[in-house]
Amino acid sequence: MKGLNRSMNLTQQVAETLGSAIINGQYGDHNPVPSEAVLCEQLQVSRSAAREAVKSLAAKGLITSRARQGIRVLPETEWNLFDADVLRWMRDSNPSLELLREFAELRVAVEPEAAMLAAQRQNIEKIAKIGIALDRMKKAETGLDDPLESDIAFHLSILEASENRFFTQLGRIIDTTLRVSIRFTNMRTGVRAAKHAEHKVIYDAIVANEPQTAADHATVLMSSALTTIISALDEGLE
Repeated sequence: MKGLNRSMNLTQQVAETLGSAIINGQYGDHNPVPSEAVLCEQLQVSRSAAREAVKSLAAKGLITSRARQGIRVLPETEWNLFDADVLRWMRDSNPSLELLREFAELRVAVEPEAAMLAAQRQNIEKIAKIGIALDRMKKAETGLDDPLESDIAFHLSILEASENRFFTQLGRIIDTTLRVSIRFTNMRTGVRAAKHAEHKVIYDAIVANEPQTAADHATVLMSSALTTIISALDEGLE
């Protein structure tokens, strides 16, 4: 188990250390999580800090803790994938291609609809943010901006321009997981940065108030990423 992060309070430190270790596979059926008493000794924290950290991880769906049964790691299907900490720990643990595939499937389902809504609702200020992100992507092609950050900004700004609060809040998931999936798909396809032109057609359709065209272009882009991941899975690169 890695050491504590002293920038956090004790409960957060224990939750961070233990949560990351669980998601990295250090604990499970093969190696049970230590008792609260042992955690206190290992991490040099109070019993109350360990207890609150265990409660926090239980709320995230990672573990269950019961008297006389100890702390048990729950199956991945029980983990709260919408929790910011869980997402971050999974991102940092070299997530599987299966997880990236599922994320790409979510994007195929959500982002074309978000592009369609953005084109319909025509919030000029929010559409301008899409344009700013697109300009950053253009600069990134010549090394004048960060390819990953500009690409993520483009997709998040479309979710925001949809003016759907649920889509906007999905931005946290999109942001976290894109940081892994974009690197993988770019490496897989041999490109350094996302193609400006493939994103510009989505933006142009949104500006032109052409909802279906915007959705269609977004579907092509999202499906391309999904196809890249599926191809790697078929080749047994997992």
